[in-house]
Amino acid sequence: MSENTVAIQLDGKEIQLPVVVGTENEKALDIAKLRDESGYITLDTGYKNTGATSSAITFLDGEEGILRYRGYDIADLAESASFTEVSYLLLNGELPTAQQLAKFEADLAAKFVLPEGFAQLQQSLPAGSHPMAQLAAAVCLLSGYYEGDTAAVTEENINTIIGNFGPVAANIQRHFLGKEFVPASDKGFVHNFLTMAFGEEPNEVVVDAMDKLLILHADHEQNCSTSTVRIVGSSHANIFASITGGITALWGPLHGGANQSVLEMLEAIKADGGDIAKYVAKAKDKNDPFRLMGFGHRVYKNFDPRAKIIKKACDNVLNTLGIKDQTLDIAKQLEEIALNDEYFVTRNLYPNVDFYSGIIYKAIGFPTEMFTVLFALGRVPGWVSHWKEMRERKEPIGRPRQIYTGATLRSYVPISERG
Repeated sequence: MSENTVAIQLDGKEIQLPVVVGTENEKALDIAKLRDESGYITLDTGYKNTGATSSAITFLDGEEGILRYRGYDIADLAESASFTEVSYLLLNGELPTAQQLAKFEADLAAKFVLPEGFAQLQQSLPAGSHPMAQLAAAVCLLSGYYEGDTAAVTEENINTIIGNFGPVAANIQRHFLGKEFVPASDKGFVHNFLTMAFGEEPNEVVVDAMDKLLILHADHEQNCSTSTVRIVGSSHANIFASITGGITALWGPLHGGANQSVLEMLEAIKADGGDIAKYVAKAKDKNDPFRLMGFGHRVYKNFDPRAKIIKKACDNVLNTLGIKDQTLDIAKQLEEIALNDEYFVTRNLYPNVDFYSGIIYKAIGFPTEMFTVLFALGRVPGWVSHWKEMRERKEPIGRPRQIYTGATLRSYVPISERG
């Protein structure tokens, strides 16, 4: 193997594969021509070891617990930046100047007013339907309210979908709760969203915690929903349809729905008498199907860097609001056990970002069914950034291969001759 190629032997033929090295020394074998030269493809169910693209947006190292947006450490951004500032960074590659940020925030604020008639459309959706179903329907239908090519990569289209996302999500909460919609205010993206969602001025500690949660969820490399956005967008589907693909992928309990699963688990423990020791024992029993939701992470092997940040915000919210709730008490007791019990510590079953976000959302007053919508609200600038990057690079339409395992060629049998 040379410094930039690797040779493999297939059916007596030597195939040279280029070695690709990223800026953080990540290494890959470029197999783009493997099938043409050898007739072979690679098989990687779930794409766990397959790089579908190169990207300059987010760097993630699960073994070391590193998450960086455009080179900036997530802890620095969560501590010092705002969600709109981070959104600008993801979209444009650099932090904004004061003038650029002011313009970007003004553009998003202008988009907090939905197209005429759209609120009535949202109100026509079944109020009891899951908020994620409402979100997917609403975002996809937004494409019908804007003239021109919404598949084009333009500043207007990008600002439209990010700005519209806020009031769409707030209206979903109001509709789900059977309450009247609230008009937009003018105090910033997060403050505005919370005001519209709850119909009253939010506590600034809540605004700060929500801002941090949105930052922590803004992007996470090539996860299920982001990969879906890119593959839908690769067909040159418009930006609203592409983001809708991400929304539906995020909905699942193995992805964005995990924070909802955390609260459902806590509610189940509460309903069973709140016996935490019982459920800790069940979690330790390998023969018991019960699993603690919100602990550990499939990517981060040592710790979730986002969880360390949001734990502080979680404590601030609970202390400031002074909420007494048995479900939240159960959560805090589980957190204490997971951080100190040898079984959990040795297996890296630490509380992750879904655990803490679920607690915060519950404390603020969001219905459990809204949790994944809030995840999507944070993730939309990341989705849009990947859609933008892919389109600007003119990447080809996504078209994975497969290994067929079905029946081989057989003759058609007339229905009269079948047993």
